[in-house]
Amino acid sequence: MTSVSVEPMPAGPGPTERRAPDFFIVGHPKCGTTALYEMLRRQPRIFMPSLKEPHFLAGEIDAQRGGVPRTLEEYLALFADAGPEQLLGEASPSYLNSPSAAANIAALQPQARIIAILREPASFLRSWHLQLLQSHVETEADFATAISREQRELESPAEAQPPRRHRYSDRVRYVEQLRRYRELFGSERVLVLIYDDFRDDNEGTVREVLRFLEVDDALPVQAREANPTVRLRSKQLDVLIHRATVGRGPVMRGVKVGVKAVTTRRMRHGALGMRRSVVYGEADAPDERVMLELRRRFRGEVIALSEYLGRDLVTLWGYDSLD
Repeated sequence: MTSVSVEPMPAGPGPTERRAPDFFIVGHPKCGTTALYEMLRRQPRIFMPSLKEPHFLAGEIDAQRGGVPRTLEEYLALFADAGPEQLLGEASPSYLNSPSAAANIAALQPQARIIAILREPASFLRSWHLQLLQSHVETEADFATAISREQRELESPAEAQPPRRHRYSDRVRYVEQLRRYRELFGSERVLVLIYDDFRDDNEGTVREVLRFLEVDDALPVQAREANPTVRLRSKQLDVLIHRATVGRGPVMRGVKVGVKAVTTRRMRHGALGMRRSVVYGEADAPDERVMLELRRRFRGEVIALSEYLGRDLVTLWGYDSLD
């Protein structure tokens, strides 16, 4: 696990001092965070680094993950190319669920603005399950089985051996997650977006975000869909290609070196393209029985969130008509 140590940034950075982000897109994943990141970073007044998910301020993220900053200096260096008049931002979907990220952000940038995106729990968890399969975090391909296994482990902790790296139910504790940020930054500095609104009106939602950031919202905004939900067609083929490209273990690392020696970069990119086109396809329609069971299970969370935000999400998400 990473150990994050941050200090509040000085009010006026000197010539050699690094700037910390002014705003954070804290999540959730599979709720439009990638699309929002891509649309905001095209605004001339905003700088967001090419590394979309630094994850640095979530102390629970594994420090061995490749490509993520491990020190505060490395993290702040991500923003070194920003212009003096640009707002700095980053997007790490792990921050909303993280127990430590809100406090770490507050220590680094007490005046930060926070943007969260929430999605109807059942559809969010199904989409996230497919994402975890794609990233080789989840090993159970059947969504209903993965959810029921977690429920058994929650009821009988002894079954969770070894402990799992993620829990689906933890991700939909929306009020608890938002409260951590509102208590530290105040409700006026925390913008809560609903995925349905963003999906239906990309441009309008981005302009709302720009107004929240006090950035001119009259400039052109290009709608964008990013990181769509996909279905894993062949788990075995995906694992094989993943091992060959990532090179896990001494044998596979040797294979990877050998492949690089006899292939061009274009050929290797072609193999990754094959992975996307052959291994993945459009997501199947959800099992409505499973979705109904999840909606019944999380109805209390949706009611609490509706009351917390002062918005009728019970009706919007169809929780008023559950059998």
